[in-house]
Amino acid sequence: MNFPTSKASAAASPATVNEPAARSGKPAGGSEFSALAQASILIVDDEPGMRNFLVRTLGPSCKHVEEAADTDEASRKLDKSRFDVVILDNIMPGKNGVDWLAEQRAVGFFADAILITAYADLDTAIQALRAGAVDFVLKPFRSNQILNAVARCLDRVRLQRENYVLRYALRASSDRTFLRDNLIGESPAARSVRETIARVARLPTSILLTGESGTGKEVAARSIHSLSDRADKPFVPVNCAAIPPEMIEAELFGHIKGAFTGADSGREGLFLYAHGGTLFLDEIGELPLPMQSKLLRVLEDRRVRPVGSEREVPVDLRLIFATNADLQKAVEKGRFRADLYYRLNVMQIHLPLLKDRGDDVQELATIFMNKLSTQLGMPPVPIDSAVRAALASYDWPGNVRELRNLIERTLILGAFPDDFAGPRNEGQVGTADSLADLERRHILSVLKETCGNREEAARRLGISRKTIDRKLALWNG
Repeated sequence: MNFPTSKASAAASPATVNEPAARSGKPAGGSEFSALAQASILIVDDEPGMRNFLVRTLGPSCKHVEEAADTDEASRKLDKSRFDVVILDNIMPGKNGVDWLAEQRAVGFFADAILITAYADLDTAIQALRAGAVDFVLKPFRSNQILNAVARCLDRVRLQRENYVLRYALRASSDRTFLRDNLIGESPAARSVRETIARVARLPTSILLTGESGTGKEVAARSIHSLSDRADKPFVPVNCAAIPPEMIEAELFGHIKGAFTGADSGREGLFLYAHGGTLFLDEIGELPLPMQSKLLRVLEDRRVRPVGSEREVPVDLRLIFATNADLQKAVEKGRFRADLYYRLNVMQIHLPLLKDRGDDVQELATIFMNKLSTQLGMPPVPIDSAVRAALASYDWPGNVRELRNLIERTLILGAFPDDFAGPRNEGQVGTADSLADLERRHILSVLKETCGNREEAARRLGISRKTIDRKLALWNG
């Protein structure tokens, strides 16, 4: 292996290269890193010998490896493709690696960078860290050293993304356990939804899920993801209504350092966190109009521009949208862009109301009772015939979420609320008048439990605050 004379003595040589490790693509010691198999690596080094060594070392283990002979070529490659890790030589003709890395960070480059150099001193290390390098490998080095360095980068990024997405998901909804359940039920309506999901899951088509709050739109989205060829990649749920309008662009697309007040460091957005997997945009009808035009461009180009960045970053992901609003009416009223509506409404799946799913309510009640009693460490409460009649007759404005919350509240109290079960005469429960009265008593009971707090009552019932306001206005009118 011939290296330029000026740097050959400092570079890896046949004596320092662990050839078996290089051929096998595994770190010395036999450790296996599954993340490497999906990694995309860019090597930036002016020495053909070093690039060849790194390609031979990383190629067998990584999904995609590209090389660039200088920083100009590297910049062009970053404009076209997305890389998980960049391995960067510091001393190169023209612009050195540290200066180039600092420039790339300033225009929206988020991937981890490993600096390789033969000239190690404290000043270089400090400059590298300030420029955004996450690791520093000294020449000469063995193949297992660079493999371990890349594996550490991938593992760090994976944990960082998982932690952020988890924190975001917990902020977006307090009912994660329910939302991870399967789409359960043997009613014709539930079977039809499952059959449609099975048909479209493996296709790359964007999907619009419609239905009222609590019908299981995120359950359906997770089912689509789990049945797709992206099942082993991230599933990132985003509640568009839960993000402040002034922050939604940065949350979705990311931002560079200094892009706005408080942006002390750059960060990838949720689109990039979902790269390779599925991004679920819930409450898409609540997306502000300025963001709708930017989302439309992303759907067309499959590239995102972080806030403050001069570079658009390519993304590969599957998009699933959901709404409980009538988007067609929103278009007519000018609250939703018509071109975006027609772009995302390629395949629509409607989630049925719980009251339209027949005996599914009985099955779901039993499943929730058994599961939640185990989770809460409380004995299950018997579901007698009077309660089952009430379950079948109730209108369920909060759908499956309301049923789940009712079962949890019943377990905590040790019995179904008397006002929910209604008169123990099943003949009375089945009438239309008793159904309306049952709904009224149940909502007022929960309001009483929350001392009149409508927001908390809506959360417990699994319905919107607007629904409670509308019901109370009707009853008081």
